[in-house]
Amino acid sequence: MNKSELIEALSLEKDLTYKRAEEIVNLMFDSMTQELVKGGRIEIRGFGSFVVKDYKSYTGRNPKTGEAIQVKTKKLPFFKVGKELRERVDN
Repeated sequence: MNKSELIEALSLEKDLTYKRAEEIVNLMFDSMTQELVKGGRIEIRGFGSFVVKDYKSYTGRNPKTGEAIQVKTKKLPFFKVGKELRERVDN
């Protein structure tokens, strides 16, 4: 399912216009993004949690040339699946 399919499903399920459903989905994603940018954690019970992980710099290799390059430190979002979702998918 992609974002537009999620919007369509919300629109049909809750009898909303597509535009209103799109506003709701965008608000939810924007709020989640802002929390992660601030370094916060998002936990949705039964679904999972989102956190930002810090990765230190390291020496990598350019796959084309094999040349050593320095990869800068970075922060990446990480999702950890919740127990309930994991069990539902597994069954």
